[in-house]
Amino acid sequence: MPGVRSDQPVILGISGSERAGGNTDLALDYAGELVRGRGATFRTVHLRDRRISPCSPCGDCNSRTLPCALPDDMPGIVEEMKRADGIIYAVPVHGFGLAHLMQIFIERAGVGFLRFDRPLANKVGGIIVTGRRYSDASVHNQLVDNLLLNRMILVGSGFPALLRNTTGKPGLNDPEGIDALERMAHRMIDMALLLRKYHADTGEPVLPLDDRNERVERSRSLS
Repeated sequence: MPGVRSDQPVILGISGSERAGGNTDLALDYAGELVRGRGATFRTVHLRDRRISPCSPCGDCNSRTLPCALPDDMPGIVEEMKRADGIIYAVPVHGFGLAHLMQIFIERAGVGFLRFDRPLANKVGGIIVTGRRYSDASVHNQLVDNLLLNRMILVGSGFPALLRNTTGKPGLNDPEGIDALERMAHRMIDMALLLRKYHADTGEPVLPLDDRNERVERSRSLS
């Protein structure tokens, strides 16, 4: 990838906000500053700028053996995720739940692409949730479940990066949330560097990649 140092981690930020320049963008931009400050590369995907179709009524997700064939930008985003050392999901709370862009994205990514061989296994994961006051922890928990499903490494960073803003004007004015975001970003880089060093020293991943795929095992049990 042009402009990327092969000896430094690459972190991909994925924003599920419809609002350009809003709280979620500000928080993800700040995470990018922290990552670049450590000498790593930070790239951003704004889902609002990509064409992502919702799951169709085809109903063959549990039986198909090839990635989803809907014609949109999902394959390119998934490839970016595969190339990254770490991924940060950043999303606002909408209607007491996960904003719809991110919901559509994780559904399509999971059943249409990632479930076949779990290509995100052993990548470092981080989560930023922005909101006014309510349900941010519930949204965070949903994304934690998604990272664990994909066998990613969720670094312990103290409190989750939940950034609240009750002013109605975009801004990073939650000191505790900012502190959690900073610790998360730095620990993601620390872990990514550790994983790279181990691989460079041994030629092997820190964690085994040959764990059974529950989808394959289920298919065998039904055959």
